[in-house]
Amino acid sequence: MDETIGADEAARITAYLDVEAPPMAPTAHVVFGTNQSTPAELVARRYHQELAPFIILTGGVNRHTGVLEAIEHRGLLLEMGVPDAVIRYEDCSTTTQGNVERALPFLREALRSGLVLTAVCKWYHRRAVQQLRALLPEAPSFQAVTWEPRYDGVTVTRDDWWLKSPVAA
Repeated sequence: MDETIGADEAARITAYLDVEAPPMAPTAHVVFGTNQSTPAELVARRYHQELAPFIILTGGVNRHTGVLEAIEHRGLLLEMGVPDAVIRYEDCSTTTQGNVERALPFLREALRSGLVLTAVCKWYHRRAVQQLRALLPEAPSFQAVTWEPRYDGVTVTRDDWWLKSPVAA
């Protein structure tokens, strides 16, 4: 059986998975757990552009590195000049569903303050937005700011992900 994906099929899959929908106004940014520093760097830039006045970090122990993801991202944000007062975090979850479940008090705090939520996740992490919708139905809408992860020196891009060796997601 031929398991290769053609360019047309890859484009269809990419269009389905790609959750990029960046906000143009300030929103609460919800960073989904990962052992990579890119989301913290992205959110710090957006904070300094006055687009991320409220930041929610998620993620417990990373199964590959043992790093507490939310704690690591909090440290990076503080080093990049983001004040602790705008950061909330949960550091116990190990799944996307757990990220949202354990962050619900902070997500509701953001909604009560009048902010829309922006998921900060890998470009293909559609389940992050789906979990937000499923577990937080009272939210009027969601935005998404995405990034391209890198595994073993290989960047997982929208343009050629199907041509690369299988990588951990």
